[in-house]
Amino acid sequence: MTERHILKDHNQERRLFLSRLFIGAGIAVVLVCALITRMVYLQVVQHAYYTTKSDSYRIHTLPVAPNRGRIYDRNGVLLAENKPSFFLTVIKENAKDLEASLNLLANTIHLSADEVDKLRVRLKRRAVPFSPVPVRQNLSEMDIANIAVNQFRLPGFAIEAQLARHYPQGELMAHAIGYIGSMSEEELKTVDPENYEGTDEIGKIGVEKFYEDTLHGIVGYEQVEKNASGRIMQVLSRTDPVAGQDIVLYLDSKLQKATSDALGDFKGGAVVIDPQNGGVMAMVSKPSFDPNLFIGGIARAEWARLNSTKDGTPMFNRALGKYNPGSTIKPFLGLGALDTGIRTREYTIRDPGHFQLDGNSHVFHDWTWWHDHNGHDLVSLEKAIYQSCDTYFYDLATEMDIDVMHDFLTQFGFGRNASVDIPKASPGVLPSRKWKKATYGQAWYQGETVNSAIGQGYTEVTPLQLATATMLMANHGKWHQPALIKRIGLDGEDIAHPNAAPDIKLKNEDDWNFITHAMTEVVHKGTGGYHNTGTAYSAIAGAKPMAYTMAGKSGTAQVAELTADHKNGDAVDEEDKDNALFIAFAPAEDPKIAVAVYIEHGAGGSGVAGPIARKILDAYLVGEDGQLKPEYRPKTTLAPALITSTAP
Repeated sequence: MTERHILKDHNQERRLFLSRLFIGAGIAVVLVCALITRMVYLQVVQHAYYTTKSDSYRIHTLPVAPNRGRIYDRNGVLLAENKPSFFLTVIKENAKDLEASLNLLANTIHLSADEVDKLRVRLKRRAVPFSPVPVRQNLSEMDIANIAVNQFRLPGFAIEAQLARHYPQGELMAHAIGYIGSMSEEELKTVDPENYEGTDEIGKIGVEKFYEDTLHGIVGYEQVEKNASGRIMQVLSRTDPVAGQDIVLYLDSKLQKATSDALGDFKGGAVVIDPQNGGVMAMVSKPSFDPNLFIGGIARAEWARLNSTKDGTPMFNRALGKYNPGSTIKPFLGLGALDTGIRTREYTIRDPGHFQLDGNSHVFHDWTWWHDHNGHDLVSLEKAIYQSCDTYFYDLATEMDIDVMHDFLTQFGFGRNASVDIPKASPGVLPSRKWKKATYGQAWYQGETVNSAIGQGYTEVTPLQLATATMLMANHGKWHQPALIKRIGLDGEDIAHPNAAPDIKLKNEDDWNFITHAMTEVVHKGTGGYHNTGTAYSAIAGAKPMAYTMAGKSGTAQVAELTADHKNGDAVDEEDKDNALFIAFAPAEDPKIAVAVYIEHGAGGSGVAGPIARKILDAYLVGEDGQLKPEYRPKTTLAPALITSTAP
């Protein structure tokens, strides 16, 4: 068989090649069309979207925190300001090894574990990428130097100049002004998160907390262009923040200092009110604390110290705490006895120094029992006030039911917080039958009424309430709601605060004069022997001549049961000594100032709290020449108290 040579079919190969070429070209055309379509879609249809997305990597919107409003006293003295300070900040995205950097800072500037924990919280709540987060505020010169030396080892960290809160008065105004501190998770839920971008601090207590919305302001924003490393290249646009509003308070820094100095090293509190408008001119609690410690975060050890009973619990505001009022309640109860007709001015009792309820073996002692076991002899309401006769008020309590006492004293602001802007003030306790049933599920006993008549037992009031009630006594019942804020803005109008209650109207308006006269005798009556001398005469008016007439009342509130062989302050442990209180207003003829003083374990209201009250009044009323300042000189004399009722 002959070998046949098979020849290639070039036509067939050409056709195959061309078909494959056309198919490939078709696919290429389809792909090119798809690519062109996709490019058109991305470049034209989605242009706005991808432009925005592209810009988001280089253009950032950063919050600009507003300057916090300043706080002034009534005379224009700065109480809270914004002071230039150096901050250490970090941009998380630029920190290559955040943990290593924090360990380095712990050794170089002694960054504490507390500060690290707070930084982590700030980083979590940060909403804007590449935004700086504060690590520490108020850097010292040594801190700045240590950071500068190690800057190459701290990528993402920078030192920035910002404004930080500062309290020039330090401890003096701490409890009244309060302070700002780092926001907690709970506080973050209560604020507008957008308005608090760029700031991590919020008012914690006092004026700073109550007027947070007024002081904070409105956050601003700026658009900046950043490079790949996160460094700001330029500011593209800016919406300026709105600074917080300045506020002016009724507080008088000079009087606050005088009040603090008068309290000395005692633990206690004092409140001073202007009877003409209810403005709180001084509010002091001791021991106190430095609010500047809280700026940028306070260390746990320092916080524990401020709340330690060993150190006197400096964080506790004793001006707003509740205590037994002791005999400071007597002028108000005496006024109530006259107004209800239960007692008259000339009604008298014979005081043997003790009192017993019918059919009851318990003996209620008068304060004289602890001195000479004698009473006050023949006692009227006037004498019962200036001699602070407990027995008279024991006897009064048997006829003046606890509910009558409650209803009358309520008019003076007891049993509630009647202030405008001091929300942390305790409402105290003004007992009644209904109150005891609701609180303890028990009936009321007559012996408890007897105890309440001398400001003991369940009755508890705050120095703020006592100062308010004293203001009402000075005003003859005209109400002014106690307030710290005077106006918003240095040039603003004084705020007209609404009254917390109607003015107190008596059946006989001259009873105001009668009780005021009795209160002046507490301080100025120094004749007639021991049992006819005002309880505070020797410690106040008798110690040094006075340039004005003071109306006052002492109070000594028992905190521990004493046996019959003890005298108050004699062989008694410090924590068992009585609390000392004193209320006063002056000049009695035309009152310009009302004050309440509380001294923890001070032993004696007349001997300890009374002289403190006088120092406060002297600082406000008396000039350098030792005379009453012209603007405080009464235009009238104290009207004599007239006996207008008859004995039963």
